[in-house]
Amino acid sequence: MSASFTSKWSIGMEVHCFRAGTSCAILHKVPGQSRSLLGSLSNNLLGAVKTTHEVIPRLHYNSIFSQQQRTFIQMRTNLKVVDNSGAKRVMCIQALKGRRGARLGDTIIASVKEAQPRGKVKKGEVVYGVVVRAAMQRGRCDGSEIKFDDNAVVIVNKQGEPIGTRVFGPVPHELRKKKHLKILTLAEHIA
Repeated sequence: MSASFTSKWSIGMEVHCFRAGTSCAILHKVPGQSRSLLGSLSNNLLGAVKTTHEVIPRLHYNSIFSQQQRTFIQMRTNLKVVDNSGAKRVMCIQALKGRRGARLGDTIIASVKEAQPRGKVKKGEVVYGVVVRAAMQRGRCDGSEIKFDDNAVVIVNKQGEPIGTRVFGPVPHELRKKKHLKILTLAEHIA
C-alpha cells in the first residue's frame, strides 16, 4: 500500500510525492525548459503507481505570487476566541507590524464583541490576540497544506503572554517559529 498525495510548490508546477519522493526530487531540481520534457516522463511513472486521479491545474507564475499576497485575517474579520479569558468573539481592528492582514501566528488588535459575564475581559475592550487558526488554506514546507474550519485567536497581553490558562482545539506547529511557545504548551492538540 503506497500513500500518495498531490501538492503545489511555489514555482508553479504540479508535483506528485510518494513515500520514496523520487519524482519530487526529479522535477524540483530540473531547470525550466527541461521540466516540460520530464513532466510527461514523471506522469507516466506516477500513473503506474497512483490509484486515484487528482487533477490540479498548473498555475501561471504571476498567479502564484498573487495568491501569496492574499492574507488570512483582514480588518473587520470576526474571530472565535479559543481560550478561557472570558471573550467569546472578537473583531479584528488592525494587524500589527504594518501589514494589511494577519497570517497564522501574527498578532492583531481586536475589539471584544461578545464576552462571558464573569470573564477577565469585558465586551467593548480593545485587546491583543494571536491568530491560531485560519480557514484559508496554507502550504507547509513539506508540501502538505493545512486548513481549519474557523478563524480563531488567543487573547494575549502587550508582552505576548496569553491571558487565559487553557487553549481549546488544535493549533498549528508554525506558532513555534513565531515564538509563541506558551500558547503551544497550553494547547490541547498541536496540528
